[in-house]
Amino acid sequence: MKPTLPVLLISILAVPLRAESEDPNQFGTTNPDEMTWQSFRQRADAGETGMVLCSMGYMMTKSGDHETARLLFENCANAGYTGAMTWMSQLDNNGLGGDYDPDAAADWDRRAAEAGDPVGKFNYGLDLMRGHGVTRDEALGRQYVDEAARNGLAIAKRLQGAGYDLDEVTPDADNSKYGPFF
Repeated sequence: MKPTLPVLLISILAVPLRAESEDPNQFGTTNPDEMTWQSFRQRADAGETGMVLCSMGYMMTKSGDHETARLLFENCANAGYTGAMTWMSQLDNNGLGGDYDPDAAADWDRRAAEAGDPVGKFNYGLDLMRGHGVTRDEALGRQYVDEAARNGLAIAKRLQGAGYDLDEVTPDADNSKYGPFF
């Protein structure tokens, strides 16, 4: 006897279908959150670095999420990205996403300078000239500024042209941060 179409349809519909596998991740993630801020934070929490991920620290800082920016930049700085080192200095020097820490800021600048970054050289030169976060050494500071200028950094050339007058490159609103405290 040949089954009729209605019997065949009922038989097919009566068989339980398995909509989900035992392991929901068996076939990977469908439509992952690749470009959300949360996904960048998760990737940073996992210690991932990379050019795109490191650049997201800038967006996080500008959006006010300094904690996530700090995590991204610190991972990237520790992986050798000198731009992230200078951003870590900026965060530490302004107490963003952590405590105000001029010593840590100067150390990040030094690391960037030693890695050959012109901005790191310039910033570390300023740190040395001011004695901010590091023992004051104006002659060594000028050497770092001169190296940055030789590397083509326009603001370093500007400071040289102003006779190393730090007011040329520092807003007066920051002067209280750099002045002697006695």
